[in-house]
Amino acid sequence: MPALRLTRFSSLRAFGHRDFVHVWSGALVSNIGTWMETLALGVFVTTVTGRAEATGGIAALTFLPAVVLSPVGGALADRFDRRVYLAVGTLVQALLAGILTVLAFTGRLSVPAVAVISLLNGCASALSNPAFSALVADIVPPEDLHSAVSLNSAQFNLGRIIGPTLAALVLAAGGPAWALFVNTLSFLAVLVALSRVRSSGRSSSQQREALWPGILRGARVARQDGGIFLAMMGTLAVSALVAPFIGLVPVFAIRVFHQGAAATSLLVAAQGVGAVTAAVMIGPIVEAFGRRRVLEVCLLLIGPMAALYWMAPTLHLAALAIVGLGALYMSTLAGLNTTCQLRAPPDLQARVTSLYSMMLGVGYAGGVWLQGALADRVGVRFVTASSALLLLALVLTQRLLRPRAFDATEAPVSFATAGEPSPAVKLEGGGEF
Repeated sequence: MPALRLTRFSSLRAFGHRDFVHVWSGALVSNIGTWMETLALGVFVTTVTGRAEATGGIAALTFLPAVVLSPVGGALADRFDRRVYLAVGTLVQALLAGILTVLAFTGRLSVPAVAVISLLNGCASALSNPAFSALVADIVPPEDLHSAVSLNSAQFNLGRIIGPTLAALVLAAGGPAWALFVNTLSFLAVLVALSRVRSSGRSSSQQREALWPGILRGARVARQDGGIFLAMMGTLAVSALVAPFIGLVPVFAIRVFHQGAAATSLLVAAQGVGAVTAAVMIGPIVEAFGRRRVLEVCLLLIGPMAALYWMAPTLHLAALAIVGLGALYMSTLAGLNTTCQLRAPPDLQARVTSLYSMMLGVGYAGGVWLQGALADRVGVRFVTASSALLLLALVLTQRLLRPRAFDATEAPVSFATAGEPSPAVKLEGGGEF
């Protein structure tokens, strides 16, 4: 199917590609189930333990494996048929979801069990996510990649809107077991979608490359390319200082506003509304002002918006603020991720994407645990708002010391040899936060 050439709604251009529509739809159904599970387990852990550190710790366990396994997943995804690779990872995640469901139905669900399954699920996700991102880059042309990345974020956040709303209803009607059961079934949608994708997304030349040298080659390209390195450091800073607002939503709703699953669902869904709105609007904005400028503005605004959310005096004002925070968070990560993928050689896209995932996992796992632990000691609002303002200080410092560093995110990229950046893109210092 030829790509749609929309001008007014350029954010939707990726929908003109048949394979992308299949992948997008399957991922949406799965993410609805995932967010049902996330809310159910977040409420369960917060209610049982009453500690922000425990809730943040469980959330961190899902992302912690990305620190080690994302580069491995990226190298493997560049060696095998990405559809088959993703199907295997999806089956593993479905099995883990099924175990949680059985434990819940039999009354044996516990915080230690949730912790172990969350860690294993994080391992499966860390190994699979780079292949998913690389497959998306395979099935849309470069000019529609920003649209695809934004729409991917939109479907993730549509799941964030629909999933928690359904979860709140299911929790009220039947308890967490039924929410976990729905999540288990949702993985079937991914398997059906992958069976209908025509592009294999496999680079046969990379099958001969040993695993560890392949990982190192991807890391070397990411370090030498100024735009990719800047995007990696930006991802690390945002994920550590702002992204913990995602995992700490149950803590904010229950401990600050003294409400339960319904308030948690409201905040999670409100973030999703902001993210989906931004995903639809971001294409024309990028075309009008340029990817570099939009990314820089988002990085400047996301810290103050996060602080505004954490300091909101009422639940409804917090819900309003998290709409804006969700929009900025989606736009920021979409810009950072697109920079990494556009500047990476095609045969290294999965590996570079895996390093992006690793930065996201390192920052989020460390940030959500540390902020949760400090929140138990000095207060939720003070810790989280201070972290958000620290990000603003880092971005302002970066702009002051290296005012042209963001130019690297839009500089033309050419490759002298496959996988090696030409001297034109080996910018001094690589950019840093």
